[in-house]
Amino acid sequence: MLDRRGVVADLALGSDEVPLELCMGWVGRLFVEIVTAESRVKVDDLLADARLDVPQRWRHLNHPDPGGPDLPILYRSRLLSTDDRVVLLGRDLRSTAQLQQRLLAAQQSLERDYSRLRHVETRYRLLFQIASDPILVVDAATERVLEANPAAARRFAGASHDLVDRAFAEVFAAEDREPIASMLAAVRTSGRPDEVLVRRADGEDRYTVAASLFRQEAGALFLVRLAPLARAEAIPAPLDAKLLRALADAPDGFALTAADGRLLHVNTAFLDLAQLATVDQAIGETLDRWVGRSGVDLNVLFANLRERGVVKLFATELRGEFGVATDVEISAISITNGGKPSFAFLIRNIGRRLQTTAVGGRALPRSVDQLTELVGRVSLKDLVRETTDMIERLYIEAALELTNNNRASAAELLGLSRQSLYVKLHRYGLRDGEGDEPRDGDGT
Repeated sequence: MLDRRGVVADLALGSDEVPLELCMGWVGRLFVEIVTAESRVKVDDLLADARLDVPQRWRHLNHPDPGGPDLPILYRSRLLSTDDRVVLLGRDLRSTAQLQQRLLAAQQSLERDYSRLRHVETRYRLLFQIASDPILVVDAATERVLEANPAAARRFAGASHDLVDRAFAEVFAAEDREPIASMLAAVRTSGRPDEVLVRRADGEDRYTVAASLFRQEAGALFLVRLAPLARAEAIPAPLDAKLLRALADAPDGFALTAADGRLLHVNTAFLDLAQLATVDQAIGETLDRWVGRSGVDLNVLFANLRERGVVKLFATELRGEFGVATDVEISAISITNGGKPSFAFLIRNIGRRLQTTAVGGRALPRSVDQLTELVGRVSLKDLVRETTDMIERLYIEAALELTNNNRASAAELLGLSRQSLYVKLHRYGLRDGEGDEPRDGDGT
């Protein structure tokens, strides 16, 4: 209730939610003083409306609250004709204001999400357009092409729209369409990426077709990448198709690496030994992730390849992805393509091969029968010492042969310190000279 001067004469609250302490302090003050600065113009309009015979309007005013956010009230005025006092009827808008703030926050969050999605789509479109390999988006239900990048258009159609809405299998030779259908069915069922080797319909060019499944809205799509076999980084030298198929299906593992040991190509047998599901899990990784008992094994192997160009029957170990270790035998050769060296490895599982009594290519000097004949003539302690010394010497000689007489590498292979190895070399008379013994403090 306001008097003629606009001073609050009395007030009543219709809800316990309105702060009583704040409102009781309004009595005796000008109404224009208890609203925020931006609301004072609306107070004059509100009082003017009360004195005019016009339809009343609701006006939103804010009251400052020192203990928190402003108190929003929606007012309507009414003039009492008896004493010119004005009655203001107000509605608490805090719940509405909270909803508006939540709506605003939700809108801003949506805008940020839309912005991120636009950036992601822009990056995807840019990568899709500039990719050098043909890439297609294929509908998983109909197996028809939905999108094709410019690289696919150049190799298969001449224009992107010539591929769109075309059956995906029609792009390839008739005899390869059944393997493609089987590969897509397997990817659709398992959800795991797969690939197949096919030939283009109108030529002899061969491609590795790799498909991955992803979902968009209510449907499933294939993302298909077509990698030409002539690509330099995949196969360093041109290979006859029959030779390539033979390597892919060979019972022994095959691996092709760059000079730094990173894998460029592997066959199915290597995947089985390494306990891998797809070729993509191996490509780009270093060979020592799976091959070698220690870092020394592959260092020795690569050093011999660089020096001699070929290594035969190198015995080591291949560790599977799930911890299964297999004894293997490696034959390798160094090849050059475009001036860049690469290494090809044939890896044979020798875990089931019968163990012989030969160590490092040397037969034991005494057979079991010869050793048993000494029983009764030589004490058991001497027999054990002689046998232990003999086997220890053979293993040291084998390690020296594997490391090309590199004493430091041989010590690491045997799990010895360099000092201990030199002591044993001196004991068994295996030293070539005195100049290679370690100095004080060398090789602990």
